[in-house]
Amino acid sequence: MEKHITLPLDEEKVKDLKAGDYVYLTGELYTARDAAHKRMTEEYEKTGKYPFDIENSTIYYLGPSPAREGRVIGSAGPTTSTRMDKYTPKLLDNGLKGMIGKGKRSAEVIEAMNRNTAVYFAAVGGAGALLSKCIKKADIVAYEDLGTEAIRKLYVEDLPVITVIDCNKNNLYELQK
Repeated sequence: MEKHITLPLDEEKVKDLKAGDYVYLTGELYTARDAAHKRMTEEYEKTGKYPFDIENSTIYYLGPSPAREGRVIGSAGPTTSTRMDKYTPKLLDNGLKGMIGKGKRSAEVIEAMNRNTAVYFAAVGGAGALLSKCIKKADIVAYEDLGTEAIRKLYVEDLPVITVIDCNKNNLYELQK
């Protein structure tokens, strides 16, 4: 099924998503890869806070290339999600509702998604130049010293993703066997 969703996510929107749904996301989301996840976790352990409001947020596992002239951002393809798995259950327990990446997720992440009514989307790997056209605004919000791995706040319009794992543990990768 094809769905158009305005971010941020909430429990009602997440419950309506099923593995296999084609989704177009519009609104604000954040980028973070493994270096940013590590630093966010350390910051949370010290201060009890994340560098942005995690409640109902969506994180895109993305480290964009530099923007070409006249563009907001460079190539914006997803990175492999399993690299974030050791940090993800805690983020989900603290309010994260959506993740965008590529590849499988651990049993611990899937369990935390179910427990917290969250969703995992896949973006098409290798299509970063096309995906970047959906990004209308990009601002660094934390860890600028990490370069491409800095946390960015993006405003996206009709970013195409596929619901891979829904909040009921239905997993598109498993359903395809």
